[in-house]
Amino acid sequence: MSEMITADLVDLDLSADTKEAAARALAERMVAQGRVTDLEGFLADVAAREAQMPTGLDGGIGIPHCRSEHVTEPSLAFGRSTAGIDFGAADGPADLIFLIAAPAGADDAHLTILSSLARQLMNTEFTSALRSADDAVAAAALIRGEEAPVPEAPASEAPAQAESPAVGTAGTAGTAGAADTAGAADTAGAAGASEDSAATPGAASSGAAAVSTAGAADEAGERSGERSGGRPFRIVAVTSCPTGIAHTYMAAESLENAGREAGAEVVVETQGSAGFTRLDPAVIAAADGVVFAHDVPVRDKDRFAGKPTVDVGVKAGINRAAELIAEVRDKAARGEVTAATAPGATPVERAGEAGEGYGTKLRKWLMSGVSYMVPFVAAGGLLIALGFAIGGYQINKAPSVMDHFVWTQTDSWAALLFQIGQVAFAFLVPVLAGYIAYGMADRPGLVPGFVGGSIALTINAGFLGGLAAGLIAGGVVMAIQKVRIPAALRGIMPVVVIPLISSAVVGFLMFVVIGKPIATAQKGMTDWLNHLTGTNAVLLGALLGLMMCFDLGGPVNKVAYTFATAGIAVSNPSDSAMKIMAAVMAAGMVPPLAMALATTVRGKLFTRTERENGKAAWVLGASFISEGAIPFAAADPLRVIPASMVGGAVTGALSMTFGATLRAPHGGIFVVPLIGNPLLYLVAIAAGMCVTTALVVVLKTLRKPAPGAAAPGADEGARSTPADRKQPVAA
Repeated sequence: MSEMITADLVDLDLSADTKEAAARALAERMVAQGRVTDLEGFLADVAAREAQMPTGLDGGIGIPHCRSEHVTEPSLAFGRSTAGIDFGAADGPADLIFLIAAPAGADDAHLTILSSLARQLMNTEFTSALRSADDAVAAAALIRGEEAPVPEAPASEAPAQAESPAVGTAGTAGTAGAADTAGAADTAGAAGASEDSAATPGAASSGAAAVSTAGAADEAGERSGERSGGRPFRIVAVTSCPTGIAHTYMAAESLENAGREAGAEVVVETQGSAGFTRLDPAVIAAADGVVFAHDVPVRDKDRFAGKPTVDVGVKAGINRAAELIAEVRDKAARGEVTAATAPGATPVERAGEAGEGYGTKLRKWLMSGVSYMVPFVAAGGLLIALGFAIGGYQINKAPSVMDHFVWTQTDSWAALLFQIGQVAFAFLVPVLAGYIAYGMADRPGLVPGFVGGSIALTINAGFLGGLAAGLIAGGVVMAIQKVRIPAALRGIMPVVVIPLISSAVVGFLMFVVIGKPIATAQKGMTDWLNHLTGTNAVLLGALLGLMMCFDLGGPVNKVAYTFATAGIAVSNPSDSAMKIMAAVMAAGMVPPLAMALATTVRGKLFTRTERENGKAAWVLGASFISEGAIPFAAADPLRVIPASMVGGAVTGALSMTFGATLRAPHGGIFVVPLIGNPLLYLVAIAAGMCVTTALVVVLKTLRKPAPGAAAPGADEGARSTPADRKQPVAA
C-alpha cells in the first residue's frame, strides 16, 4: 500500500472559503494522484456524511470524511487556511482541514491507520506543529509520524511524542469500521493495544482487558476520587459516530485523557456497525460508572446494566470530556441508575447534547413512535387496499376466513388479504404508544406503552389516545427510575417492578381519568373531518401539501402523513378521511418527480451527479418516497424547498377539489387503480410537478454567479463558486 498522505496531498495555503469548496480543492488533489476515480461522486459522498452531522471540532479543526466506492486506497489530504472555514464547530472556523477518504471495501488495517489520525488531533503539540509547518513535505511527514512535533510545554509535562504513531504506524489501538454513505450507522470495533505499541495517550483502547498495572493503580490511588480499598474511580465508555473514522476515536482519546487528569481509570470501546471488540466483562463489572458518547445506538447495551450512566452525543465526548467524568462521579455518589442502563435497554432516540430543549426531546419521542408505526400502516393499508381491489368494497362484510375459505374462489383470497390487513392495522395505536414510551424510557417503557395504547383502542380514544398513553407511560417509567433503589433490588426492577407499577398507573389514568375526554376529542375531530366540504377541504389539502414538502420525510412531513393514515386506520373510513389520504400521498410525490423533470428539461442547471440523482428520483417519486428530493434540497435548500412547497400545496388543493379518494396509505402510482377519480388525481400530481419544476428552473436561472464563477451548466467541477453554493442541511 502506498503512503496515505504525500506532499502532493498537502495545501498549506488553502484559499477556499466554504467547506464545500475546501473539500473540492483537496479532493481534486486526490483525483490527480489517482486515489479518487470520480470527483463528483466522491464529493456527493462527503456531503452526505456532512449532512448527518457537522465535522467541525473545537480547536480549529475540520475533518470532512467518508467511505466511498470512488476511492481506490485509504487517503488523507491536508489543507491549512489562513482565513478559516466554517465546519460547524461551536468555537468558530477551522484552519486545519483533513479530508479523509476510505475505500468502500477498506480492511481493518487500513481503517486502523485512519483512526490513529483522529487520536493525534487531540494532541495540542501535533496541531501546533502543523500550524507552523513551513513546507508540504514536512507537513506530510509529520502526519505520517516520521517527524515528531516540538512540544510547547516543558519536556517533563509533554507526552512522549517521538514514540507516538501518527497515521503510518500499525498497532495503534482501535479498528475503524466503515461508513455507509446513505447515512447508515457506521464503524468500528477496537482491538487492545499491543504490549510493544508506543506510549501514545489513549493507546490502551477498546477491548483492552485491563487499563493499568498494579503500580499505575497505586499511583492513581494517591489522587482524588479514590474508591473503597484505595483504588481510583473506574469508568467504562462507548463511543461511536455515523462513520467512525474520526469522531469515534477523538471522543475515546478525549475521555481517556480527561480520566487521567481526574485520577480515574477509563477504558473505551469504540463501536459501530462493521463490528467491534467488546470490553472484557470483568472490566465492565469492576466499573463504577458508564459514559456513552455516541450518535448511533449503542449495541449490547444491557452489558452496562445497573450502573450510573451519562449518555450524550459523540461531540460532547470530545468537547466536554472532563464534565462527563465529573457528572458520572456525581451520579455514582448519589446512587443514581439511569433508564439507559436498564437490563436489555436499547435506545431509539438519543437525548442529544446537554441543554437540549423539551420541545426537541418531545419531537424525538413522538417521531420514535411514528417511525415504528409506519411499517404497520404500509403493510396493513396495502393489504386492505388489495382486498378491496380484488373483492370489491363489500369484502369488509365477508365472514372470517377461519370459518369460510375456498381455495379456488377469488373472494376468499380477497377476504384473507383484507382480514390480515385489519389485524395489522389493529397494532397501529399500541405500537405508536409503545414506542413513544420506548423513545422516552427505553425498553422498560414498552409494556406500559403497549398496555396504554391497547386501552386507547378499547375506549375508542384512537390516535389521540395513543399519543397520550405513550407520553404518560414514558413519564411514569422515567419517574420510577429516578427512585433510589438498593443495589440488591436493581436486577428485578426492569423485569417485575417497573412493568407492574407503570402498567397499573397508566391503566388507571386511561380508563378512569383522561380516557373519556380524549375519546370525546377524537370523535369531535372525526366528525369535523366528515363534514369538510368546499373551501375548507381545499384549504386543508393545501396545508397538508405544504407540510408534506417542507422537510421531505422529516418531522413535519410525518405529522401530515400520520394525520392522514390515522383517518383510514379503520375498517370503514369516511369519505373525507380517504380524500385527505389521497391529497397527502399526491403532494408527497411531487418534490422528487419535479426534480427529476427539472434535470431532464434543463439539465445544464444541474451537476452531473444531480442529473444522475434525477434519474433515480423518477422511481422514488412514483413510489411516494419524498426523500428522493433530499439530495437536491441539501445542495440548494433556498430554491428547492420553497418551490416544492408551492407545488405540493397546488397538488393537495387540486386533489381535494377533484374529490379523489384513497384507501391505501402508501404505494404511489402503483395504487392508482384503487383511487377514486384516478385521472383527475394524476392531473393534480402533474400540475404540482410542473409548478415546482418551473419555479426551480426560474430560481436557478436567476441565480447570479460570483465574478469568475463557472457557468451553471458547466460539467465536472465547473459549478458555481463556493460563495454561491449553499451549505447542505440535514435531511
